[in-house]
Amino acid sequence: MTLLRLVNLALLVLFPVAWFAPLMTSHTVLWFFGGTSISVVSGLQSIWADHTVLAMTVTFLAFFAPYLKTIGLALVHAGLLSDRMLPALGWLGKFATAEIFMVALYIVIWNASGKVDTGWGLYLLTTCVLTSLWVSGATKAR
Repeated sequence: MTLLRLVNLALLVLFPVAWFAPLMTSHTVLWFFGGTSISVVSGLQSIWADHTVLAMTVTFLAFFAPYLKTIGLALVHAGLLSDRMLPALGWLGKFATAEIFMVALYIVIWNASGKVDTGWGLYLLTTCVLTSLWVSGATKAR
């Protein structure tokens, strides 16, 4: 099994861990999110009732786009999906990078109103997205 394939399969485990990991912690209560710590999942839970379209967009960017891309690459690596799908998988992966921008924007906004520290989950999530981009870029057509 190649390193590229192993790294991609590891992302199938690491992405869900990153979704539940703390992205940021505030020294004051983040009233909108109901606490002092926020993860991708807790953030989605807090916006789902009031901002359905935003929640659906973030759900697609945070969960479906990176995970479908990772599964697609695993299928290409296993020879179960045509490598002609690589451009589509690369395009799908670009949506996942938008999630990192949104988290960075939240941190900037919260720092303007109070002290916010980044959590280890932000680094894990960023690493997962960047690694996924690397895997898709390094996967060559046969």
